[in-house]
Amino acid sequence: MKTKLIAGLLLGGILVYLSVRGIDFQDVAKNLQGIDGGYLLPVLILMAAMQWLRSVRWGILLSPLEKVNQLSLFSVSNVGFLAIMAIPARLGELARPYLITQHSRIAMSSALGTIVVERILDVLTVLLIAVFVLVLTPTPPWMSRASGLLLFAATVATLLLVLMILWRGALEKKAEMLAGRLPEKYASGALRLLRHFIDGFQAMADRRIILYASGLSLVIWLVDVLIIYLMFLSFHYQLPVTAAFVVMIILIVGIAIPAAPGFVGNWHYFCVLALTLYGISKPDALSFAIVYHFLSLVIVVALGVASLPFNRFTLADLRRQMTQTR
Repeated sequence: MKTKLIAGLLLGGILVYLSVRGIDFQDVAKNLQGIDGGYLLPVLILMAAMQWLRSVRWGILLSPLEKVNQLSLFSVSNVGFLAIMAIPARLGELARPYLITQHSRIAMSSALGTIVVERILDVLTVLLIAVFVLVLTPTPPWMSRASGLLLFAATVATLLLVLMILWRGALEKKAEMLAGRLPEKYASGALRLLRHFIDGFQAMADRRIILYASGLSLVIWLVDVLIIYLMFLSFHYQLPVTAAFVVMIILIVGIAIPAAPGFVGNWHYFCVLALTLYGISKPDALSFAIVYHFLSLVIVVALGVASLPFNRFTLADLRRQMTQTR
């Protein structure tokens, strides 16, 4: 875990350097002064709405295991996203599965399985949007190639989940044979971990649940596009709506890379990269990235801190839980 933290910090530092290289910060300050602040309150409201919608979707994916109170889901999600922002290398992804065990009888490994399903839905939804954008607007060849690779990876992951559900009995028998070579105290724990993890995929077997969750995924990312477009208006950019889609897609790919806390570096570099495709100067693009990143941090930190009294945890808690089976 320590190695991942150091690697994340180093990568974040490199991306920060690439983002600010050759920048005149007087230009950045001038751009910041010209923002139309009237759009920022709607942006913050929509960002908070996105957090609520994500918690609703997670509750749907958890529902085959247990129906969890929506307020509990929202508070756990808030602290979970705060942990993702605060802990390098995306190790904070483990916070939500851990915290939900404090509000339900769901095993952490099962909750982790629902996070895997959630991530696959996000990737497939964004790729669906990417196909739409690629048809409507010219994009760099590297973006088409990256979309193709992500589609391949997401398709393979989806097929693996489906096969794990369909062939669960055979998979567990094979796992039992392999576990038989381990000491008893490790074998039983590993088998329980596998069973609970596969339990987290149950939503994939329910057509109604997966359609509902997929629809919410589409709404979530369309809200994100609206946020970016309102940010364009705040910065007086004369850009088409399709540009907001492109910025979102490139930024999602960028922040998926494990790096520094708060996506510092990732967010700025890939935001600048996307905007310069549309002729926005690098100083202006960096100004946009700084404000967009700051507003995102404000929402995540405000909601996360407000929810912390109901969901306390430490890195030691995560390590301890990861070494146990339920």
